[in-house]
Amino acid sequence: MKINLAVLFGGKSVEHEVSVISAVQAMANLDRSKYEVIPVYITKGNEFYSGAALTRMEAYKDIPAMLKTCDRVGFRVRGDRTYLETEPEGRFAKRSSRLIDVAFPIVHGTNVEDGALQGFLETVNLAYVGPNVLGSAVGMDKYVMKVLLAEAKLPVLPGMRFSTSEWEDDAIVGQVEQAYPYPVIVKPVNLGSSVGISKASDPTELRDACDLAFTFSRHVLIEPAVVNLREINCSVVGDADQAEASECEEPVMHDAILSYADKYVGGGGAKAAKGAKAGGGAGGKSGMASLARAIPAPISPDQREQIRALAVDAFRCLDLAGVTRVDFLMDGLTGDVWINEVNTIPGSLAFYLWEPVGVAYPQLLDRLIGLALKRRRQAADVTYAFDSNILAGASLGSKGAAKR
Repeated sequence: MKINLAVLFGGKSVEHEVSVISAVQAMANLDRSKYEVIPVYITKGNEFYSGAALTRMEAYKDIPAMLKTCDRVGFRVRGDRTYLETEPEGRFAKRSSRLIDVAFPIVHGTNVEDGALQGFLETVNLAYVGPNVLGSAVGMDKYVMKVLLAEAKLPVLPGMRFSTSEWEDDAIVGQVEQAYPYPVIVKPVNLGSSVGISKASDPTELRDACDLAFTFSRHVLIEPAVVNLREINCSVVGDADQAEASECEEPVMHDAILSYADKYVGGGGAKAAKGAKAGGGAGGKSGMASLARAIPAPISPDQREQIRALAVDAFRCLDLAGVTRVDFLMDGLTGDVWINEVNTIPGSLAFYLWEPVGVAYPQLLDRLIGLALKRRRQAADVTYAFDSNILAGASLGSKGAAKR
């Protein structure tokens, strides 16, 4: 019997389009003999749609037209089962429903990757791929992640977090200049795909960088820049019981910072329609897979093992699950390494880092779904609620206070 797998993607996120590319890639590589793949597209207005057109990249050239061929849907809990139900729009339209066994969120950015969607899936009693609510939230917040990794004695750069209210008082420039020499890096605290990230080499650039970052987040993170920068990335797959690292890569940067355009616009968007067709091998080298990169990274064997070990340590420290990409900063002269960030649902699910170590994309997807089902079995052994007669004798009293 096939597993009914709901693949969720899109959402109210600046990384909406990247999510679409990643999801269409993945759906093209799922083993249809094992899974009944049910695409669930989340619009930028947080409406849910399902339909066959959602698996074809070319359909997204005209999203309003595509959605007219799809059904509005919602999740419904009935006893111990969860269904995806259509929402009838005509007077004589009938509601239809499909049992869902497990959800596969392939989403990027705030409102979806940060624990919000994971919390929703918990509420509708669905097993889902990837980290739990807390792991998702911590992985998305670059400052909280940095604090936890530093507490675990893992190498991270120092950083300062500021809010929009502090920016209105223009207190940031002086504090940053007192703490770090230029250049510095300015980032929105809770975004990925290099959105809103800038390098500042003087006070004017710092103000401009903060203005940009604050358009994407209420909090920004500022940290010293690594002058002789090399970026090295490594993926981790597993859970709290077992985790292993992939091959390492070094992306090719066209600027001082690997930009959103480097990652996606230069090849991912244009190539996606060709690369993500059903049965297309690894889904084509579109999305993050289209980025120019050196795999394996041109680093020494000792550096490779150091980075792979640190990636697993970071994964475990943050209690992650599924597939994660851990991005590192390396000083090209000294060889010093720092953990930059974790991507709890990386672009293209980082499949291109697993192929070099003998894990084909369909195998990677199988393992991720297996980990989700394993977590659901483990959760069945935990007590989350119990019968109580507290309401039978509850009284609000004269002031409406039931709790003492």
